[in-house]
Amino acid sequence: MRRFRYLPFGIGLLLAANLLPAATPETAWGNWLENQISQHPEIIAARETMNAALSRADGQEQPLYNPELETEYEREGDADNYRVGVSQAIDWRDKRGTRRQQAVFNREAAQYTYALVVAQKTSDAMKALVEWQAARQTAELAGQQEAQLDTLLSLVNKRLRAGDLSQVDAELAILSLTQRLNAAAQAQVALQKARIGGREILPGWTEAQAGIPEEFWRIEPDKNPEQWFDRHPAVAAARAEWEMTRQTAVIARKATRADPSFGVNVGRSDGDDVLGLRFSVPLNIRNNFSAEAQAAHQQAMSAQSRYQHVRRSQRFAAEAAGAARSELKQRLERWQTLVQGLKENSSKLLERRWRSGDMGTAEFLLALQQRAEGLQAGIKLRLQYQQAHIDWLFQTGQLHTTLQQLD
Repeated sequence: MRRFRYLPFGIGLLLAANLLPAATPETAWGNWLENQISQHPEIIAARETMNAALSRADGQEQPLYNPELETEYEREGDADNYRVGVSQAIDWRDKRGTRRQQAVFNREAAQYTYALVVAQKTSDAMKALVEWQAARQTAELAGQQEAQLDTLLSLVNKRLRAGDLSQVDAELAILSLTQRLNAAAQAQVALQKARIGGREILPGWTEAQAGIPEEFWRIEPDKNPEQWFDRHPAVAAARAEWEMTRQTAVIARKATRADPSFGVNVGRSDGDDVLGLRFSVPLNIRNNFSAEAQAAHQQAMSAQSRYQHVRRSQRFAAEAAGAARSELKQRLERWQTLVQGLKENSSKLLERRWRSGDMGTAEFLLALQQRAEGLQAGIKLRLQYQQAHIDWLFQTGQLHTTLQQLD
């Protein structure tokens, strides 16, 4: 029977993600996302790899030695001599107990490794969704600009025929429109790529699910994630692997001393009943397996250093992600403050000034271009902040718990 220890970071829910029901409108968005992630072939492969490791851990808890059946038969004159016996090697130094402890850490390492793959795929999926949102907004903005310039070109032609504008103004409008046509095409290509990228990671995703709920960005995570480092799956997996190699070193040290075997047999010899007892123990004279024990100890030291390295690297990765998130958040908030007055009617106001002659065509087109670039800068800035926020949650190990707070 497979046993699971309680593990933080919500691994139990991650392990059972493939048992979740199909997504419905009533399903919490975080649960829907996990259900979609669990259907990805990479996650299925990682889950089966974990199950294989759990099966090996089950095997580690089994007895170390099986009994041996011994038989012997010989013909001596008219007499049939035979013996039947059973022998059993004794786990004298309780290597099985050490293997049981090793199995515990094997399970933890397998579960945390799987949780890390799930967390990384979740992060990738959410970044793909914010890329799609940004691509959609960019495409909508490009479409609006194209439509606006189409209208402008029609007005330019009318004013050109009426003699209110010069040929140069008409050419400027045409050149601006050609630039917008290219921008609109590029925006549509980016949108299609983002849409396909979302479907690749999330098998059942459609644009009906749209993007990440706004509620997600309003959830306040732990600003001091020190407590999360040891529970991050990358760090926890490295620690479990270190503990596992420590137990391997203990087993290797115990293996330098051989285990004895005891046996009993019964039979007949020369017409008489025979009862025999047997005791044997390998003599570790030519090879005492000390080299293997030393290698296992060195491997444990290496695993310890790797665990310390992973924990240290994770700390700095989280620190860097947090710094990037903070900077981008400040810039996004400043951008939002600056463009509060830049509403839809701003382009209409510019158009009225151009029609009334307060602005020249070149000045008007430049103003439209600057307005579009400002809006596009906001879309990119928001995208970068959202990606940095997702990355920070992933690096601090809070992504899963944050998703679970969504209604």
